[in-house]
Amino acid sequence: MASTLPRDPYELLGIPRDADEVQIKKAFRRLARELHPDVNAHDPDAEEKFKQAAEAYEILSDPRRREIFDRYGHEGLRNGGMRPNFEGFGSIGDLFEAFFGGGMGGFGGSPGGPTQGDDAIVGVEIDLRAAAAGKRVHVAFEAVGACERCGGDGAEPGTGLRTCGRCGGAGVLQVVARSPFGQVMRTAACDACLGAGRIPESPCAECDGRGRVVRARELEVDVPPGIADGQRIRLSGRGHAGERGGAPGDLYVQVHVAPDERLLRDGDDLVTVLDVPAPLAALGATLAVPALEGEQELAIPAGTQPGEVLVLRHQGMPTLRRPDRRGDLRVVVNVVIPRRLGDEQRELLRRLADSLTAENLAEPEGVGAKLRRLLGGRR
Repeated sequence: MASTLPRDPYELLGIPRDADEVQIKKAFRRLARELHPDVNAHDPDAEEKFKQAAEAYEILSDPRRREIFDRYGHEGLRNGGMRPNFEGFGSIGDLFEAFFGGGMGGFGGSPGGPTQGDDAIVGVEIDLRAAAAGKRVHVAFEAVGACERCGGDGAEPGTGLRTCGRCGGAGVLQVVARSPFGQVMRTAACDACLGAGRIPESPCAECDGRGRVVRARELEVDVPPGIADGQRIRLSGRGHAGERGGAPGDLYVQVHVAPDERLLRDGDDLVTVLDVPAPLAALGATLAVPALEGEQELAIPAGTQPGEVLVLRHQGMPTLRRPDRRGDLRVVVNVVIPRRLGDEQRELLRRLADSLTAENLAEPEGVGAKLRRLLGGRR
């Protein structure tokens, strides 16, 4: 039940409780820009978030509503019949037009004018070694493009276009809608010609008069060395086609780097664990460790302790956009204690244990330092 309660408007807008009118308006505009659908095309909750922000602004921009909220909270507003006033809006675009007059300071296109196409997104998966070296990958996706049969005007070849009877060729309609400020006149794209001002005399058989169709596309994309899991590659103008001469959107290639069984990425560094038998950890040895370019030899100093980290410089991941720079390979030593021993081995260990002195077991670091090392540096 608590999760359905509306949020505190001050908290939602990120302003203090003594904020003035200018601060309130500035905070709302900043938040609204962040939630605009042109910026949050892939966020299914953007509309609901904007409605919450608009409700918070509606409360705090009205002195009477704000006073009631400050004294009695949301319950006081409900009891006073002051509910959010969004019933007349069908979409987040309608809300933005009511608040900001349509463009919202450069977002989106004007009704009836060119409209930029939406962005498209496609995912690819590569392994860690490909992420380090870079790779050209093949991507296949679907995107809206201009209809080739009609050239994008929506008319069957050999036929023409006529002026839209609903909007008189303007491509827009004037609509009265309710807003938090009362009734407002807003401009909307004509629903008959979709803002073009003209409609085909005979709709194209390929696109049904829309001028655009969904097509399968394929591309070769260069993944740069050093890319991390979840990062995107932006290809300008390769997304969905625009409308009425608008520019196409962009294509985003989201890269998933599959986990590696032996190497863990930490920024530009790589981390691996090396099992070292206890006798070799005591005596010292040279062992092979996994690395990007195959196994590398690593010197294990005599007396290496469990959990110690040995470093191979410049054997990690290349830095994105600076492939000449590379991180390190950090090797965490796991000293392996044998579990099953033969009689002769057990006797040898007994003789070793009996021969050890305090000098053999002396530890250069104190108990506190040892605990921090074993716990990964935590205090």
